[in-house]
Amino acid sequence: MDNLESLAENSLKGALEALLLVSSDPVSASQLSSVLHVAPGEVASLLAELKVEYEEANRGFQLREVAGGWRLFTHPAFHEQVEAFVLSWDTQKLSQAALETLAVIAYHQPVTREMVKGIRGVNSDGVISSLVDKGLIREMGRDPQRGQAIIYGTTNAFLEKFGLRSTRDLPDLEQFAPDEQARQFIRERLSGRSIQSTLDEVDEDLEEERELIDGDVDEDFDV
Repeated sequence: MDNLESLAENSLKGALEALLLVSSDPVSASQLSSVLHVAPGEVASLLAELKVEYEEANRGFQLREVAGGWRLFTHPAFHEQVEAFVLSWDTQKLSQAALETLAVIAYHQPVTREMVKGIRGVNSDGVISSLVDKGLIREMGRDPQRGQAIIYGTTNAFLEKFGLRSTRDLPDLEQFAPDEQARQFIRERLSGRSIQSTLDEVDEDLEEERELIDGDVDEDFDV
């Protein structure tokens, strides 16, 4: 298909395109159907057709199903140009620490701050608060086994930003490992047993610190 299909005036496809263009968040077929007063199944079929039409016409944008809805995205082939343009007016980028923390939460969720610290090896409280403010992660409740610590997980905004339908679509990290040793390290980090082992080590370190502090206090009183 060299050209996109010409749409008749007041066509449903045209209406869908208009609604998608003004939508800043993914929109479900049922939401669109309620606005257009047609069956959700018909809307779903038309969305699927539009997706194929854009792909076959090799347009600079794509229609994708992410985070439980549909949204227009720029074509990956033009990401460099789009990035340069966006960065010229948008200076809010995720730091390396933020990306690492977000990856830990995405692959291990639900997690507490201590779990994130145990995996990264550094305190991540400030980064976690920043990710919450950006809407990429959220508080999911409390962990009764760890003193009612807050547990965190990713949001629909995270799925939308990274073009995922669900966390099941997260890529297998092992495919990015340069060698078997790195792949083994990733397997251990992604195992629940490894996480608990790391947390136990953190608890042991904290206990040692408390004992050292208590010892220093006792010595001060003995003087």
